[in-house]
Amino acid sequence: MELLSVNVSLPVEVEYNGKQISTSIFKKSVFDSVAVSKSGLAGDQQYDLENHGGGHKAVYGFSVKHYDYWLERLELDDLLLGHFGENLTLTDLDESQLCIGDQLKINDCILEITQPRVPCFKLGMVFNDKTFPKQFIEHGATGIYFKVLQTGTIQVGDTVKLHYQHPEQLSVHTLFNAYFDKNFINPLDILKRASTISELSDEWRQKVLSKL
Repeated sequence: MELLSVNVSLPVEVEYNGKQISTSIFKKSVFDSVAVSKSGLAGDQQYDLENHGGGHKAVYGFSVKHYDYWLERLELDDLLLGHFGENLTLTDLDESQLCIGDQLKINDCILEITQPRVPCFKLGMVFNDKTFPKQFIEHGATGIYFKVLQTGTIQVGDTVKLHYQHPEQLSVHTLFNAYFDKNFINPLDILKRASTISELSDEWRQKVLSKL
């Protein structure tokens, strides 16, 4: 796996549906070395800390392969990397293979998988389509949130390696579908497994326990 783009932003204020919205979803790519702290990437700052950022969601990664799907579905010619609000755009971040509690190493940084993404209305704002968050959930290619276990620096072109595999091996994709897909078979079994994984984010632990 390779790190194709590192994307950051500070909060900006935009108008959407007649309201002024403060957001950090409009990421810009940076090509110099970027410091990664426990709270996230240097130059990146979340406005809504209740729903974004924090220790369990310090870094958000997204696969470039998902761009191909949305370019075709939305009939677009191009999308700049970072368009989905991700900090890291990677060649093959596969939610069906990577699991809660797995760890990735980028240069000297170690990132731990904590949860899938659940999009808010601001993703619809990016695409100027209020139905887009629902489409995103239905597609199920969510991207992955990470906790920073080991700080350091990263840069475009860095190799991304699987550093540790969690023994429970509950994939991000399986957990997401067990929660959202009404046709998922025996979802409570998956949610019970998820509730035992200490690396699961507090946000998703609450979601899982509420379902159970």
